[in-house]
Amino acid sequence: MTPISATVSAPVPELHPASDTVFPFAALIGQGALQQALLLAAVDPGIGGVLISGPRGTAKSTAARALAALLPGAPFVSLPLAASVEQVVGTLSLEDALRDGQVRLAPGLLARAHGGVLYVDEVNLLPDALVDALLDAAASGVNTVERDGISRQHAARFVLVGTMNPEEGEVRPQLLDRFGLAVTLENPVDHGLRQAIVRARLAFDADPQAVLAQHAAAQAALVARVAAARAALPALAWSDAVIAHATALALDAASDGLRGDLVLLKAARAQAALDGRAGVTEADVDAIAELALAHRRQAPADRAVPPGAAPHRAPPPAQRPAPSASPAGAPPSATDRGDAAAGAPDGDWGALPALPVGMAPVRPVGGLGAKKA
Repeated sequence: MTPISATVSAPVPELHPASDTVFPFAALIGQGALQQALLLAAVDPGIGGVLISGPRGTAKSTAARALAALLPGAPFVSLPLAASVEQVVGTLSLEDALRDGQVRLAPGLLARAHGGVLYVDEVNLLPDALVDALLDAAASGVNTVERDGISRQHAARFVLVGTMNPEEGEVRPQLLDRFGLAVTLENPVDHGLRQAIVRARLAFDADPQAVLAQHAAAQAALVARVAAARAALPALAWSDAVIAHATALALDAASDGLRGDLVLLKAARAQAALDGRAGVTEADVDAIAELALAHRRQAPADRAVPPGAAPHRAPPPAQRPAPSASPAGAPPSATDRGDAAAGAPDGDWGALPALPVGMAPVRPVGGLGAKKA
């Protein structure tokens, strides 16, 4: 009988904690609009978050993590793509209510993100109900959990950063409008800029602490700037001229509803606070207008005609050049037919004009009205 040899267990490898070192926000290169939008949302999370659209590898997640590092003690919460609504907003334990008469809240990811950054990758692939819950909490700073007619609320003030690759599908317009600010990134095509970005990333991967030390002063200045702007924000007000300027820009963009106007004013106030001004100016509105209105702007063809307004029609025939004369007896030319049709009451492009047609009397054959032989 062959003896059974003792099984020798392999040594368990030593586990090391993962590094929480992130690429410094101040070291981002060629992302001025993205940095501006993220800083504005950090100063006033009530703006409603930032949607970053762009191809793969354009530093979307890197920028979001770097923003959280500017907020001392702020959590960075990443939303899993397969997360359920209950995992995100939380749930109420009715079993506890039946047992001891108290309803207990099991908090979700929104509660964990309070005071920090909630990062949602591929937001365009999430169910609409989940995106609705995220945007509601981001804009209001409050999360409501409901179950079987019972509801509980808790604070959920966080900076929402959503990213998407347009090649994988778009966000529905109704949800797109609810994001406060939007930034569209492109692949860097300038050779010098591309080299600078690659060198910066390689240097960080090789020695993160050296890169952090190199940008420590700029990082500290950004941390102090955001903190001071947050403290000064409630004291800043909008003048009538600033409000009029913002609403005029929103009207020009044909922004649906008033959300664009409100975001425009809130973001302009955050910009003024970042710059250390005592009031909001029209220049602040202009500086952030594209971030607030680019994803709300409608093309002229898509703009609805207000009730009571006359729809656009072709100009009357007197304002157009007379059609060229055709030889007598010849059918009208193609140009003449188009001109005549354009002047028709209904404006049917391409319709043929009325032409005289000879008519011959018809002899009745039998039936009513026929003459007897």
